Amino acid sequence: MSDPDEKYTRPDDETLKHTLSPEQYHVTQQCGTEPPFRNAWWDNHRAGLYVDVVTSEPLFSSQDKFDSGTGWPSFTRPVSAHSLTERKDHAHGMIRVEVRSARGDSHLGHVFDDGPSPVNLRYCINSAALRFIPVEALEAEGYGEFRTLFE
Repeated sequence: MSDPDEKYTRPDDETLKHTLSPEQYHVTQQCGTEPPFRNAWWDNHRAGLYVDVVTSEPLFSSQDKFDSGTGWPSFTRPVSAHSLTERKDHAHGMIRVEVRSARGDSHLGHVFDDGPSPVNLRYCINSAALRFIPVEALEAEGYGEFRTLFE
């Protein structure tokens, strides 16, 4: 397997402005938030992998997705502890923990401690920050090593 730092690199800002939709750019590069219940993945129930829309780095599995009732995709954990970074977010008059992709530094959303047992975590993630790879397309898209997550 190749070095993830080389495989999942962040394009320059000019490239991102041309390759991402305005909403994807706003969410991932300007810490935006998409509307709840009006986004691509909040009610997706297909098996597959969610990757960073900026770098294609694998972030979350549908195996760890759950309906939080918030209108955004919610997960109990990332596919790898090394795929995310966290930082304190003091915006909007609250203290939250922002979640960013490790290699692309994309704003993804926030993590809260009100998720389901036993981990009690809820990664509340913007759909605009994610690209979904259905399980049947994992090999063709270069993610065959993640097939075992669904067996």
